[in-house]
Amino acid sequence: MSKPLSDLLVLSLEQAVAAPHLTCRMADAGARVIKLERADGAGDFARGYDQHAHGMSSYFVWLNRGKESLAIDIKQPDDLALLHRMLAQADVWVQNLAPGAMERAGLGSEALRAQYPRLITVDISGYGDAGAPYNEMKAYDLLVQAESGITAITGSPEEPGRVGVSICDLTTGLNAYTAVLEAVIDRAKTGKGSGVKASLFGSMADWMAAPLMAYEQSDTIWPRNALRHPLMCPYGAFPTSDGSRTLVACQNEREWQRFCEHVLQDKAFAKHPQAETNVVRVANRPFVEGRIEETTRQITREEFHARLRQGDIAYGAVNEIPDVSRHGALRRITVGTPNGDISYPAPPTIRGEARDDYGPAPGYDEHGARLRSEFAG
Repeated sequence: MSKPLSDLLVLSLEQAVAAPHLTCRMADAGARVIKLERADGAGDFARGYDQHAHGMSSYFVWLNRGKESLAIDIKQPDDLALLHRMLAQADVWVQNLAPGAMERAGLGSEALRAQYPRLITVDISGYGDAGAPYNEMKAYDLLVQAESGITAITGSPEEPGRVGVSICDLTTGLNAYTAVLEAVIDRAKTGKGSGVKASLFGSMADWMAAPLMAYEQSDTIWPRNALRHPLMCPYGAFPTSDGSRTLVACQNEREWQRFCEHVLQDKAFAKHPQAETNVVRVANRPFVEGRIEETTRQITREEFHARLRQGDIAYGAVNEIPDVSRHGALRRITVGTPNGDISYPAPPTIRGEARDDYGPAPGYDEHGARLRSEFAG
Protein backbone atom coordinates (compact mmCIF):
# COMPACT_ATOMS: atom_id res chain seq x y z
CA MET A 1 0.00 0.00 0.00
CA SER A 2 1.36 3.40 -0.99
CA LYS A 3 2.07 5.80 1.84
CA PRO A 4 0.90 9.44 1.69
CA LEU A 5 4.35 11.06 1.37
CA SER A 6 5.88 8.40 -0.89
CA ASP A 7 6.54 10.88 -3.72
CA LEU A 8 8.61 13.27 -1.59
CA LEU A 9 12.40 13.49 -1.43
CA VAL A 10 13.68 15.03 1.80
CA LEU A 11 17.27 16.16 2.36
CA SER A 12 18.13 16.83 5.98
CA LEU A 13 21.40 18.23 7.28
CA GLU A 14 20.42 17.28 10.80
CA GLN A 15 21.71 16.37 14.21
CA ALA A 16 20.49 15.70 17.74
CA VAL A 17 16.70 15.38 18.18
CA ALA A 18 14.41 18.11 16.79
CA ALA A 19 15.11 17.83 13.06
CA PRO A 20 15.53 14.03 13.19
CA HIS A 21 12.10 13.80 14.85
CA LEU A 22 10.55 15.77 12.00
CA THR A 23 12.18 13.66 9.30
CA CYS A 24 11.45 10.42 11.16
CA ARG A 25 7.73 11.21 10.95
CA MET A 26 8.13 12.00 7.26
CA ALA A 27 9.93 8.69 6.67
CA ASP A 28 7.17 6.86 8.54
CA ALA A 29 4.68 8.46 6.13
CA GLY A 30 6.64 7.21 3.12
CA ALA A 31 8.97 10.07 2.24
CA ARG A 32 12.45 9.22 1.07
CA VAL A 33 14.70 10.85 3.66
CA ILE A 34 18.41 11.27 3.02
CA LYS A 35 20.21 12.14 6.24
CA LEU A 36 23.29 14.25 5.60
CA GLU A 37 25.95 13.74 8.28
CA ARG A 38 29.25 15.43 8.94
CA ALA A 39 32.14 13.75 7.14
CA ASP A 40 34.23 13.52 10.29
CA GLY A 41 33.88 9.80 10.92
CA ALA A 42 31.26 10.33 13.61
CA GLY A 43 28.37 12.12 11.89
CA ASP A 44 25.30 13.04 13.91
CA PHE A 45 26.55 13.45 17.48
CA ALA A 46 23.34 11.82 18.72
CA ARG A 47 24.99 8.56 17.66
CA GLY A 48 27.13 8.92 20.76
CA TYR A 49 24.44 9.72 23.33
CA ASP A 50 24.45 6.20 24.79
CA GLN A 51 24.91 2.55 23.83
CA HIS A 52 21.61 1.12 25.07
CA ALA A 53 20.23 -0.08 21.71
CA HIS A 54 22.43 -3.03 20.72
CA GLY A 55 25.47 -0.85 21.29
CA MET A 56 23.92 2.12 19.48
CA SER A 57 22.32 5.28 20.81
CA SER A 58 18.70 4.77 21.83
CA TYR A 59 17.71 8.26 20.68
CA PHE A 60 19.42 7.71 17.33
CA VAL A 61 17.80 4.32 16.69
CA TRP A 62 14.41 5.74 17.66
CA LEU A 63 14.49 8.90 15.53
CA ASN A 64 16.37 7.77 12.42
CA ARG A 65 14.49 4.70 11.28
CA GLY A 66 13.80 4.52 7.58
CA LYS A 67 16.49 7.00 6.52
CA GLU A 68 19.50 6.79 4.23
CA SER A 69 22.83 8.12 5.52
CA LEU A 70 25.33 10.12 3.49
CA ALA A 71 28.49 11.64 4.96
CA ILE A 72 29.15 14.97 3.26
CA ASP A 73 31.49 17.95 3.68
CA ILE A 74 29.77 21.02 2.25
CA LYS A 75 33.04 22.97 2.48
CA GLN A 76 34.49 20.76 -0.26
CA PRO A 77 33.56 21.88 -3.80
CA ASP A 78 32.77 18.37 -5.04
CA ASP A 79 30.47 17.64 -2.12
CA LEU A 80 28.80 21.03 -2.42
CA ALA A 81 28.15 20.33 -6.10
CA LEU A 82 26.73 16.92 -5.13
CA LEU A 83 24.40 18.59 -2.66
CA HIS A 84 23.12 21.00 -5.30
CA ARG A 85 22.42 18.13 -7.69
CA MET A 86 20.38 16.52 -4.94
CA LEU A 87 18.61 19.79 -4.12
CA ALA A 88 17.55 20.11 -7.75
CA GLN A 89 15.45 16.97 -7.25
CA ALA A 90 14.43 17.49 -3.63
CA ASP A 91 11.03 18.52 -2.31
CA VAL A 92 12.04 19.42 1.25
CA TRP A 93 15.30 20.74 2.73
CA VAL A 94 15.76 20.57 6.52
CA GLN A 95 18.59 21.91 8.64
CA ASN A 96 19.11 22.52 12.35
CA LEU A 97 22.68 23.77 12.47
CA ALA A 98 23.77 26.84 14.42
CA PRO A 99 22.16 30.14 13.33
CA GLY A 100 23.95 31.64 10.35
CA ALA A 101 25.89 28.48 9.47
CA MET A 102 23.91 27.82 6.30
CA GLU A 103 24.10 31.43 5.14
CA ARG A 104 27.88 31.39 5.57
CA ALA A 105 28.00 28.26 3.42
CA GLY A 106 25.87 29.88 0.72
CA LEU A 107 22.96 27.59 1.58
CA GLY A 108 20.55 29.98 3.26
CA SER A 109 16.92 29.05 2.84
CA GLU A 110 15.89 32.17 0.91
CA ALA A 111 18.72 31.68 -1.55
CA LEU A 112 17.85 28.01 -2.00
CA ARG A 113 14.18 28.76 -2.65
CA ALA A 114 15.18 31.39 -5.21
CA GLN A 115 17.35 28.80 -6.97
CA TYR A 116 14.87 25.93 -6.56
CA PRO A 117 11.38 27.52 -6.54
CA ARG A 118 9.47 24.34 -5.64
CA LEU A 119 11.70 23.59 -2.65
CA ILE A 120 10.23 23.69 0.85
CA THR A 121 12.89 24.78 3.34
CA VAL A 122 12.83 24.09 7.07
CA ASP A 123 15.04 25.93 9.56
CA ILE A 124 14.99 24.65 13.14
CA SER A 125 16.67 26.79 15.78
CA GLY A 126 16.74 27.48 19.48
CA TYR A 127 15.27 30.98 19.60
CA GLY A 128 13.95 31.72 16.13
CA ASP A 129 14.62 35.21 14.83
CA ALA A 130 15.36 36.71 18.25
CA GLY A 131 18.42 38.93 18.21
CA ALA A 132 21.44 38.99 20.49
CA PRO A 133 22.26 37.32 22.74
CA TYR A 134 19.83 34.54 21.82
CA ASN A 135 21.01 34.12 18.24
CA GLU A 136 24.45 33.28 19.63
CA MET A 137 23.34 30.89 22.38
CA LYS A 138 23.43 27.13 22.16
CA ALA A 139 19.94 25.71 22.59
CA TYR A 140 20.11 22.23 24.04
CA ASP A 141 16.83 20.88 25.34
CA LEU A 142 17.32 21.38 29.08
CA LEU A 143 18.67 24.89 28.52
CA VAL A 144 15.46 25.81 26.71
CA GLN A 145 13.33 24.10 29.36
CA ALA A 146 14.92 26.53 31.80
CA GLU A 147 14.75 29.63 29.56
CA SER A 148 11.11 29.03 28.59
CA GLY A 149 9.88 28.61 32.16
CA ILE A 150 8.91 24.96 31.81
CA THR A 151 11.14 24.19 34.79
CA ALA A 152 9.35 26.92 36.78
CA ILE A 153 6.17 24.82 36.78
CA THR A 154 7.85 21.40 36.89
CA GLY A 155 9.30 19.69 39.94
CA SER A 156 8.65 20.04 43.64
CA PRO A 157 7.88 23.17 45.69
CA GLU A 158 11.48 23.05 46.92
CA GLU A 159 13.22 22.81 43.55
CA PRO A 160 12.51 23.14 39.81
CA GLY A 161 12.65 19.93 37.81
CA ARG A 162 13.43 18.73 34.32
CA VAL A 163 10.83 17.07 32.13
CA GLY A 164 12.44 13.66 31.81
CA VAL A 165 12.60 13.46 28.02
CA SER A 166 13.75 16.05 25.48
CA ILE A 167 10.37 17.76 25.35
CA CYS A 168 11.54 20.98 23.66
CA ASP A 169 13.26 19.11 20.84
CA LEU A 170 10.48 16.59 20.37
CA THR A 171 7.71 19.19 20.36
CA THR A 172 9.60 21.34 17.88
CA GLY A 173 10.00 18.37 15.56
CA LEU A 174 6.26 17.72 15.64
CA ASN A 175 5.46 21.41 15.11
CA ALA A 176 7.79 21.46 12.12
CA TYR A 177 6.17 18.30 10.75
CA THR A 178 2.74 19.94 10.87
CA ALA A 179 4.07 23.04 9.12
CA VAL A 180 5.79 20.98 6.41
CA LEU A 181 2.57 19.12 5.65
CA GLU A 182 0.82 22.50 5.35
CA ALA A 183 3.59 23.68 3.00
CA VAL A 184 3.22 20.55 0.86
CA ILE A 185 -0.53 21.21 0.53
CA ASP A 186 0.13 24.87 -0.27
CA ARG A 187 2.65 23.94 -2.96
CA ALA A 188 0.08 21.68 -4.60
CA LYS A 189 -2.13 24.77 -4.95
CA THR A 190 0.47 27.38 -5.91
CA GLY A 191 3.28 25.38 -7.47
CA LYS A 192 5.78 27.17 -5.24
CA GLY A 193 7.72 26.09 -2.20
CA SER A 194 7.83 28.08 1.01
CA GLY A 195 9.93 28.54 4.11
CA VAL A 196 9.19 26.97 7.48
CA LYS A 197 10.83 28.11 10.70
CA ALA A 198 10.43 26.36 14.04
CA SER A 199 12.20 27.08 17.32
CA LEU A 200 12.54 25.24 20.59
CA PHE A 201 11.73 28.35 22.61
CA GLY A 202 8.69 29.15 20.49
CA SER A 203 7.37 25.63 20.90
CA MET A 204 7.60 25.83 24.68
CA ALA A 205 6.29 29.41 24.85
CA ASP A 206 3.16 28.18 23.09
CA TRP A 207 2.72 25.52 25.76
CA MET A 208 3.26 28.13 28.48
CA ALA A 209 0.24 30.18 27.35
CA ALA A 210 -1.99 29.30 30.32
CA PRO A 211 0.55 29.97 33.11
CA LEU A 212 1.67 33.16 31.36
CA MET A 213 -1.91 34.42 31.12
CA ALA A 214 -2.45 33.58 34.78
CA TYR A 215 0.53 35.78 35.65
CA GLU A 216 -0.06 38.60 33.18
CA GLN A 217 -3.83 38.90 33.66
CA SER A 218 -4.29 38.06 37.34
CA ASP A 219 -0.80 38.23 38.89
CA THR A 220 -1.03 34.51 39.73
CA ILE A 221 2.06 32.31 39.66
CA TRP A 222 1.41 28.64 39.03
CA PRO A 223 3.14 26.71 41.84
CA ARG A 224 5.37 23.68 41.39
CA ASN A 225 3.32 20.89 42.89
CA ALA A 226 5.20 17.72 41.91
CA LEU A 227 2.46 15.15 41.18
CA ARG A 228 -0.35 17.59 41.85
CA HIS A 229 -2.44 19.77 39.58
CA PRO A 230 -2.03 23.46 40.52
CA LEU A 231 -5.69 24.33 39.93
CA MET A 232 -7.60 21.24 41.10
CA CYS A 233 -7.90 19.17 44.27
CA PRO A 234 -7.87 16.27 44.63
CA TYR A 235 -5.71 15.81 41.56
CA GLY A 236 -2.56 14.07 42.72
CA ALA A 237 -0.88 10.86 43.80
CA PHE A 238 -1.78 8.99 46.97
CA PRO A 239 0.06 6.09 48.66
CA THR A 240 -1.42 2.72 49.54
CA SER A 241 -0.60 0.14 52.18
CA ASP A 242 1.47 -1.97 49.78
CA GLY A 243 3.86 0.84 48.83
CA SER A 244 2.38 1.85 45.48
CA ARG A 245 0.98 5.23 44.46
CA THR A 246 -2.03 6.06 42.32
CA LEU A 247 -2.83 9.40 40.74
CA VAL A 248 -6.46 10.48 41.15
CA ALA A 249 -8.32 13.29 39.37
CA CYS A 250 -11.60 14.90 40.41
CA GLN A 251 -12.49 17.66 37.95
CA ASN A 252 -15.98 18.58 39.13
CA GLU A 253 -18.17 18.43 42.22
CA ARG A 254 -20.09 15.36 41.07
CA GLU A 255 -16.86 13.41 40.90
CA TRP A 256 -15.79 14.74 44.28
CA GLN A 257 -19.05 13.59 45.84
CA ARG A 258 -18.68 10.12 44.33
CA PHE A 259 -15.06 10.01 45.49
CA CYS A 260 -16.11 10.69 49.07
CA GLU A 261 -18.91 8.15 48.91
CA HIS A 262 -17.09 5.25 47.25
CA VAL A 263 -13.39 5.78 47.99
CA LEU A 264 -13.38 7.50 51.38
CA GLN A 265 -16.67 5.83 52.29
CA ASP A 266 -17.51 9.10 54.00
CA LYS A 267 -20.26 10.77 51.97
CA ALA A 268 -20.60 13.67 54.41
CA PHE A 269 -17.00 14.80 53.88
CA ALA A 270 -17.97 16.13 50.43
CA LYS A 271 -19.76 19.00 52.21
CA HIS A 272 -17.08 19.73 54.80
CA PRO A 273 -16.54 23.52 55.05
CA GLN A 274 -12.89 23.07 54.06
CA ALA A 275 -13.69 20.76 51.15
CA GLU A 276 -17.06 21.63 49.65
CA THR A 277 -15.84 23.25 46.40
CA ASN A 278 -12.72 22.93 44.27
CA VAL A 279 -11.59 26.48 45.06
CA VAL A 280 -11.94 25.77 48.78
CA ARG A 281 -10.16 22.42 48.46
CA VAL A 282 -7.22 23.98 46.62
CA ALA A 283 -6.92 26.58 49.39
CA ASN A 284 -6.99 23.79 51.99
CA ARG A 285 -4.99 21.22 50.03
CA PRO A 286 -2.96 19.82 53.00
CA PHE A 287 -6.14 19.20 54.99
CA VAL A 288 -7.98 17.53 52.09
CA GLU A 289 -5.04 15.41 50.98
CA GLY A 290 -4.35 14.41 54.57
CA ARG A 291 -7.89 13.13 54.94
CA ILE A 292 -7.59 11.15 51.71
CA GLU A 293 -4.29 9.61 52.78
CA GLU A 294 -5.85 8.46 56.05
CA THR A 295 -7.94 6.14 53.90
CA THR A 296 -5.54 5.18 51.11
CA ARG A 297 -2.72 4.20 53.47
CA GLN A 298 -5.04 1.61 55.00
CA ILE A 299 -5.92 -0.18 51.74
CA THR A 300 -4.00 -1.95 48.99
CA ARG A 301 -3.57 -0.67 45.46
CA GLU A 302 -6.03 -3.30 44.23
CA GLU A 303 -8.68 -2.17 46.71
CA PHE A 304 -8.00 1.50 45.95
CA HIS A 305 -8.48 0.92 42.23
CA ALA A 306 -11.64 -1.10 42.83
CA ARG A 307 -13.18 1.75 44.81
CA LEU A 308 -12.17 4.26 42.15
CA ARG A 309 -13.81 2.18 39.44
CA GLN A 310 -16.92 1.80 41.56
CA GLY A 311 -17.15 5.58 41.86
CA ASP A 312 -16.26 6.13 38.18
CA ILE A 313 -13.29 8.28 39.23
CA ALA A 314 -10.42 8.95 36.83
CA TYR A 315 -7.12 7.45 37.98
CA GLY A 316 -3.78 6.17 36.78
CA ALA A 317 -1.09 4.06 38.38
CA VAL A 318 2.19 5.87 39.06
CA ASN A 319 4.32 3.44 37.08
CA GLU A 320 8.05 2.89 36.99
CA ILE A 321 9.90 2.10 33.75
CA PRO A 322 9.61 -1.72 34.19
CA ASP A 323 5.84 -1.29 34.58
CA VAL A 324 5.61 0.67 31.33
CA SER A 325 7.70 -1.96 29.53
CA ARG A 326 4.96 -4.54 30.12
CA HIS A 327 1.97 -2.18 30.00
CA GLY A 328 -1.13 -3.58 28.33
CA ALA A 329 -1.64 -0.47 26.18
CA LEU A 330 1.94 -0.38 24.85
CA ARG A 331 2.12 -0.98 21.09
CA ARG A 332 5.50 -1.91 19.61
CA ILE A 333 7.36 -1.98 16.32
CA THR A 334 10.55 -3.79 15.40
CA VAL A 335 13.25 -1.79 13.63
CA GLY A 336 16.49 -2.97 12.11
CA THR A 337 19.91 -1.59 12.99
CA PRO A 338 23.42 -2.50 11.80
CA ASN A 339 23.71 -4.48 15.05
CA GLY A 340 20.40 -6.35 14.87
CA ASP A 341 16.68 -5.78 15.24
CA ILE A 342 15.27 -3.92 18.22
CA SER A 343 11.76 -3.45 19.58
CA TYR A 344 10.47 -0.14 20.92
CA PRO A 345 7.19 1.83 21.17
CA ALA A 346 5.21 2.30 17.97
CA PRO A 347 4.33 5.72 16.55
CA PRO A 348 1.34 7.05 18.48
CA THR A 349 -1.15 7.45 15.64
CA ILE A 350 -2.78 4.87 13.39
CA ARG A 351 -4.01 5.87 9.94
CA GLY A 352 -6.15 3.26 8.26
CA GLU A 353 -4.77 -0.25 8.52
CA ALA A 354 -1.78 -0.61 10.81
CA ARG A 355 1.52 -1.06 8.94
CA ASP A 356 4.75 -2.24 10.41
CA ASP A 357 7.09 -1.75 7.43
CA TYR A 358 9.41 0.73 9.11
CA GLY A 359 12.87 0.96 7.63
CA PRO A 360 16.05 0.37 9.64
CA ALA A 361 18.17 2.97 11.39
CA PRO A 362 21.24 3.51 9.19
CA GLY A 363 24.89 3.06 9.94
CA TYR A 364 27.15 6.06 9.43
CA ASP A 365 27.46 6.79 5.67
CA GLU A 366 25.83 3.43 5.03
CA HIS A 367 24.35 4.59 1.73
CA GLY A 368 27.13 6.97 0.73
CA ALA A 369 28.55 5.11 -2.26
CA ARG A 370 25.14 4.36 -3.77
CA LEU A 371 23.89 7.92 -3.29
CA ARG A 372 27.03 9.46 -4.78
CA SER A 373 26.54 7.22 -7.81
CA GLU A 374 22.83 8.01 -8.07
CA PHE A 375 23.37 11.77 -7.98
CA ALA A 376 26.64 11.84 -9.93
CA GLY A 377 27.19 14.73 -12.31
